[in-house]
Amino acid sequence: MTNALHSQQGPVCPICGRPIPAHVLQSLHHLVPKLRGGKGGPVVLLHHICHREIHATLSESDLARHYNTVAALRAHPRLAKFAAWVANRPPEFMSRVPGGRRGPRR
Repeated sequence: MTNALHSQQGPVCPICGRPIPAHVLQSLHHLVPKLRGGKGGPVVLLHHICHREIHATLSESDLARHYNTVAALRAHPRLAKFAAWVANRPPEFMSRVPGGRRGPRR
């Protein structure tokens, strides 16, 4: 049976909507970071590139406070733009995620 998180090709990334075949790099993302109380909490399976983009965009504190659901992550302007861009790439697509994009530290 097919649903929003599973397709005939395997699980589906909730960020970009592409299938995650077994042979591609994938990561489990803690919706609340482990260092902010999320150890043992809910996790989602993502493409590795999508997971890296989340952590390149948002701090652990922002993830814990404001972006601790898939819907909130998808609503973030930078992540929404990334998801729209990467959705047209094949599931095995990888790209270097530049560092230092979070902006100034508080």
